[in-house]
Amino acid sequence: MHVTSSGETRVITAPFTGEPIAELPVSAPDDVHAAYAAARAAQRDWAARPAAERARPFLLLHDAILDRRNEILDIVQDETGKARKHAFEEVLDVAGCALYYARRASRLLAPRARKGIFPVATRVSELRRPKGVVALISPWNYPLSLGVTDAVPALLAGNALVHKPDTQTAMSTLWTIDLLAELGMPRQIWQVVLGEPADIGDALLDGADYVAFTGSTRAGRKIAEEAAKRLVGCSLELGGKNPMLVLDDADLDRAVQGALRACFTNAGQLCLSVERLYVHASLFDSFAARLAAQAANLRLGAGRDWSADMGSLTSRRQLDAVSAYVDDAVAKGAAVLTGGRARPDVGPLFYEPTVLTGVTEEMRLCREETFGPVVALHPFTTDDEAVELANDTGYGLNASVWTSDTRRGRALAARINAGTVNVNEGYASAYASYDAPMGGMKASGLGRRHGAEGLLRYTESQTVASQASWLGFDAPAGMPYEKWAGVLATTLKTMRRLRLK
Repeated sequence: MHVTSSGETRVITAPFTGEPIAELPVSAPDDVHAAYAAARAAQRDWAARPAAERARPFLLLHDAILDRRNEILDIVQDETGKARKHAFEEVLDVAGCALYYARRASRLLAPRARKGIFPVATRVSELRRPKGVVALISPWNYPLSLGVTDAVPALLAGNALVHKPDTQTAMSTLWTIDLLAELGMPRQIWQVVLGEPADIGDALLDGADYVAFTGSTRAGRKIAEEAAKRLVGCSLELGGKNPMLVLDDADLDRAVQGALRACFTNAGQLCLSVERLYVHASLFDSFAARLAAQAANLRLGAGRDWSADMGSLTSRRQLDAVSAYVDDAVAKGAAVLTGGRARPDVGPLFYEPTVLTGVTEEMRLCREETFGPVVALHPFTTDDEAVELANDTGYGLNASVWTSDTRRGRALAARINAGTVNVNEGYASAYASYDAPMGGMKASGLGRRHGAEGLLRYTESQTVASQASWLGFDAPAGMPYEKWAGVLATTLKTMRRLRLK
């Protein structure tokens, strides 16, 4: 970051205490234009390098971020308010994802031979070319993870970035860029701008050759609309109202532990977090009692040690939103088994892990994403009913199934309309398996991160076909075209019988 043309700054405060921790420059549209100019100039040289050379800093990032984990853990906690063990999940994610793509980029980007229309005579290759300059917009809830793991494949593909992290949580991005520059990455290929969408959003989208966005469904729809106007591609990971199904044969203790992680990691500020928990009627009372008791015993903490089970919400706006959702549900008849209140005695933005029953359609949190440490429990009686309840949402990001019969769980998972479904885990099994794509269906987004698609989305495919001089598509000199048509028809039928096409 540098001093911006506006000269404006924003003071960043720590969610744990409300005390100021940094003052960062705020960008103006002219700064965004300048960032694009610098990124485009740097991208030409970066894209000309072999993929293996581009990968070197990111191979080194794996060990470097693990070795320097305490530095970045302090930063992530200071800017988000999350528990240290939840911040460590971000470090693990960056290390694992960077290593996955750094090891595979050369192979994924290599030219691929494709079958031509005529064997031998038609030679076809599929090439992968970078988009150019990618606009990356990352959220506040997982600033290190969701910023860096989208940036790495974009850069490995030969692009440059203009990145707008959330201003509250920009320090983790800036620290990572400094680290990668030490490891050999040209600093100019990763430009950072800060500011509100209303102020710099138009300039950010107008300069992009591709847009990668993680955030709310409402904002994602607007970005998709603007990208479509310019015929620019985009990938969007958006909201979720994620279900967890506890079947009648589930190990109750294991399912309760899984629910605690799936519902209350990062104080529920996780797009993959479980907010709807469906439990078979035969287990419902026992499960509800155990979950409520263990949620009530989770330790809330505002420190840099490892003792806290759950940290703070990140902003006053988020605390107010979570409180409003729960208050609305209680006023309309929902029962609070545990939690349901803010904890200013721990810190200004803390809210207790909350378990509700009796949530009905007239309550806002029934269908809207709460994005806080709140889960609603519902009973069901059959697998078919469970699937129907799980799918009864406009979202489709993540789901979880718990059962002692893995085959049964996987079969049921395949019926749930969500981009990732975990059996006997809440979210991590699918998300951390980098070789498999991750993303949403329905209102939960477009495109995928992870897997081959997570890198190739940042490229344009190009087909190069060369034709031998001895066989073309025009009739040979002196041959009537009608006869030539017959020769081609006979040739194509012969190729089919010989399985050459």
